[in-house]
Amino acid sequence: MKTTKIVQRILANYEGETPGVKANLARILMNGRLGGTGKMIILPVDQGFEHGPARSFAPNTPAYDPHYHYQLAIDAGLNAYAAPLGMIEAGADSFAGQIPTILKVNSANSLIPGDAPKTQAITASVDDALRLGCSAIGFTVYPGSSAALDMFGDIAEMRKEAAAKGVATVIWSYPRGEALDKDGETAIDIAAYAAQIAALLGAHIIKIKLSTDHLSLSEAKKVYQAEGVDIATQAARVRHCVQSAFDGRRLMVFSGGAAKGVDAVFDDARAIRDGGGNGSIIGRNSFQRDKADALAMLGKLVDIYRGKA
Repeated sequence: MKTTKIVQRILANYEGETPGVKANLARILMNGRLGGTGKMIILPVDQGFEHGPARSFAPNTPAYDPHYHYQLAIDAGLNAYAAPLGMIEAGADSFAGQIPTILKVNSANSLIPGDAPKTQAITASVDDALRLGCSAIGFTVYPGSSAALDMFGDIAEMRKEAAAKGVATVIWSYPRGEALDKDGETAIDIAAYAAQIAALLGAHIIKIKLSTDHLSLSEAKKVYQAEGVDIATQAARVRHCVQSAFDGRRLMVFSGGAAKGVDAVFDDARAIRDGGGNGSIIGRNSFQRDKADALAMLGKLVDIYRGKA
């Protein structure tokens, strides 16, 4: 597999990593229609665990079948497909070698009492990722939760094992928990903090949410105002989050969130592109659409990240 100069420059930022980890990052970065550009679109399908099957798949019933998601990611020319253990296992043999996969190794669900600490259970292992031919593991942390320190400890150990075995690590860094109100979960100062935490935990790819211009922490707000940090536009906020993850030395993708109109999806992608982000990890906004519509939308997203739309 050849790598482009863009990908080689990205891999050079991971100075402490093994050749195995870099090879798996290269597989993701070189795959699909954005291969070699340094941009990525990843299909994540962990919503069945998080939200339940009907909320996830009833809007497009073929999506109940795990093979549907593998094929969607392949047909759309995406960089990778991410899912929990059962989903990956259900198609690992049929689609072996056709698309890089990311094994989501922890999960939560909507049946947990609302007043319980926000956390996730570890549901798969690094050895599962190796057995299934995955390029990376994916792990969610919840900065802002009283359980966050335990989650940080869990991924620190799992990331160490994964790196030793040549598997890359993707960290979903989602502010959530008792320390945050609803506005705080998407505030720019919290989003940038979440990106920094993921980078410091050793994430090779960081996944965060797009943020608002709200400032949640009083001490941080003073600094943002005193230093004139630009957070006026979505592109500026993306740029600040990228800066917060080692000044762009770590790959960063942004989640698509709940299903919305295609124009909003495209606007988000342009902001991510213009702000220096590496791409989108977009689930419900793709697999809840009819496949033809999803392919058309994903195709335009590729064009946006290529600077053609």
